[in-house]
Amino acid sequence: MVQKAITSSSLDSPSPSAPSGASALGNGAPARILVVDDEQSITDLLSMALRYEGMEVQVANLGRQALEAVTSFRPHLIVLDVMLPDLSGFDVLQRMSRDGIGGRVPVLFLTARDTLDDKLRGFTLGGDDYMTKPFSVEELIVRVRAILRRAHGSGDGGRLQVADLRLDEESHEVFRGNTSIELTPTEFKLLHYLLLNAGRVVSKSQILDRVWNYDFDGNANVVEIYISYLRKKIDSIGPPLIHTVRGVGYSIRRPPEQQ
Repeated sequence: MVQKAITSSSLDSPSPSAPSGASALGNGAPARILVVDDEQSITDLLSMALRYEGMEVQVANLGRQALEAVTSFRPHLIVLDVMLPDLSGFDVLQRMSRDGIGGRVPVLFLTARDTLDDKLRGFTLGGDDYMTKPFSVEELIVRVRAILRRAHGSGDGGRLQVADLRLDEESHEVFRGNTSIELTPTEFKLLHYLLLNAGRVVSKSQILDRVWNYDFDGNANVVEIYISYLRKKIDSIGPPLIHTVRGVGYSIRRPPEQQ
């Protein structure tokens, strides 16, 4: 059942305003992603989400199919389940390394196996990231972008921008025009999440899950408080960029005159 593998928030339909260029490599070409999982519900969901982000996707349901696809499809990144019917995901990565298949292709493990030993084995074998099921599609997309950026120089070198607001992921600097803005770690994380979803509306529960890393069923005033902190530091300098969509959530976007 797909409900065992993904969170309820990851079932939301994609917003019609995906960030442009988020899936491109350093040379502007679309990233090729190989998704390896024996559950069709998961491969269908990930294929739709990744293609929506502008990436090319191929699916394999078995470990041996994955090895063949690495050679024929030449992916820039593999999303790899561990518990496959024939070869395990660990076996697939071992054979790739042993036989020199595909060169050095980044691998993001996506699996229900969540013990520390499994995670350590995945990283020891050469995995670049490790996510456990149930999972959020939004978080997976963010991790895929980060791996592509590190491995292939995709995107804009860790810089996010909306209008004259710029955030540098590596230096942890934020500017509005030429003005440097000092943010606390939590404020920076919240702004980073809003910028990753620029033009989209994100709910309080999504923000709590991604920024504070927990599901929240009670009072979500902490989100409102930190949004107000950001507004005082960012929107006081120029036209408002952070917007409230009543009953839905928050969005960061260009002023109407710049759209």
